[in-house]
Amino acid sequence: MPFVERRRAHRFDLQSPLIVRWKDGAQMREALTISKDVSSNGIYFTLPEGIMDGTPVEVEITLPNQITLAGPVRVRCLGHIQRCEPTLGAKAGMAAAIEKYEFLPGNDETSWEKDSPAKSKS
Repeated sequence: MPFVERRRAHRFDLQSPLIVRWKDGAQMREALTISKDVSSNGIYFTLPEGIMDGTPVEVEITLPNQITLAGPVRVRCLGHIQRCEPTLGAKAGMAAAIEKYEFLPGNDETSWEKDSPAKSKS
């Protein structure tokens, strides 16, 4: 059976720091990671442990000049984990569907973003 592309939006190969927040039972969890790719409908990233499919997530990312063409823009995305899959090493790859997003005031990067390994690749 031939491969059928199901994505509705163009994906950008973008390694950018992000913060992922989700609820695990009664506990709120937060993880810092780096995106693998981003589109208007979703984002793909890896974490040391998986998040269950369907789990609501909040993802905060700063989109760089190459995407916005107007300087860095901080965005908070709300959505859910659409797919969790094992990746090489001891990590899990997560595809999060974006249902809603909002632009955050200011474009200052956090100190974590300034020191991120993704910054050294640019």
